[in-house]
Amino acid sequence: MSETIAEIRLPTDELRNDIPFFTKVLGMKMDMIYPADDPRTAVFSGHGLRLRVEKGAPESPSTIRILTEDPDGFAEGQRRLTAPNGTKIEIEERHPPMVMPETVHSFVVRRLKDQAPWIIGRAGMHYRDLVPDRLGGSIIASHIRIPDGGPVPDMVHFHRVGFQLIFCIHGWVDVVYEDQGDKMRLTAGDCFIQPPEIRHRVLEASDNVQVIEIGVPAEHVTEIDHEMTLPTPHYRPEREWQGQRFVYNKAEGAAWGPFRLPGYICRDTTIAENTKGVAGVQVVRRGDGDPQWAAHDTDIHFTFVMNGAVTLEGEGREPYQLEQGDAFVVPPGMKTRLSAPSDDVELLEVTLPGVFNTSLA
Repeated sequence: MSETIAEIRLPTDELRNDIPFFTKVLGMKMDMIYPADDPRTAVFSGHGLRLRVEKGAPESPSTIRILTEDPDGFAEGQRRLTAPNGTKIEIEERHPPMVMPETVHSFVVRRLKDQAPWIIGRAGMHYRDLVPDRLGGSIIASHIRIPDGGPVPDMVHFHRVGFQLIFCIHGWVDVVYEDQGDKMRLTAGDCFIQPPEIRHRVLEASDNVQVIEIGVPAEHVTEIDHEMTLPTPHYRPEREWQGQRFVYNKAEGAAWGPFRLPGYICRDTTIAENTKGVAGVQVVRRGDGDPQWAAHDTDIHFTFVMNGAVTLEGEGREPYQLEQGDAFVVPPGMKTRLSAPSDDVELLEVTLPGVFNTSLA
């Protein structure tokens, strides 16, 4: 079978000046040069690239990014170079360390009736931003929906992320995960914790499936894995990825107990335990007693109203009448009260870290 090769063409004014740069400085191979008596074109290959450097080519010089495990040992440690033909070279880490920005605390209320735009994102999914200021880049919270059910055009992929939660609030979605057996169906009230870099793929969804996705930090890379096929042959429920286990928590049959705030009950999703306290996720309903004013000391405290209605009171603020689809973030130390909950109220509370203190006023 014949091989198809792609080249990137770059211009030059004097080819003889470019040859030592691409071969010696960048460590590429010269595969072709012609004509012999007065060379005007040379082809170089290396680092996954094939470059055609051509005298008088009409294109402008471009930029080449070289990603390496050892940037200090490449090109004598230079990070920014310019080739004789004007091509700029950027040397970067192959897998740069994930940066966890310091949280910029703020009081955030996001209401569905404010009609924030839905943005079409990866694999045709619709995204609605629940924390627009991202708390300084420390978190992204998205309300995601797939309007039309059926197979999802997804590929095996993973996220370079510190923490990621998928919580289903409507419909169902089938997902398959690395070393976790066959496909699993997430239905309303169920959630997954996707440990950092676990390979997975969304297979199929019901009409109008809706999930809440929490990611830390806000900006993180999604990479496609073209080599792995899911499901994988091994089932390893105890496996950890960067200290976190995969969690599939089901709403059906869950035990309910006292919540940290009077007047409410909750069910624990086991996420604090399985992430070693990185994050905690609780589902909250109305209980006995009267709601009280309280403050917390966790870094990030996010709540989404999944059902019913509740009033959010904050010190020095006008009360917010919240209903299904609304979300809010309460900064540490701020006194708030969740008053007048409807009988059918159901909240999703996500905190980072997962273990923290609450003080009642």
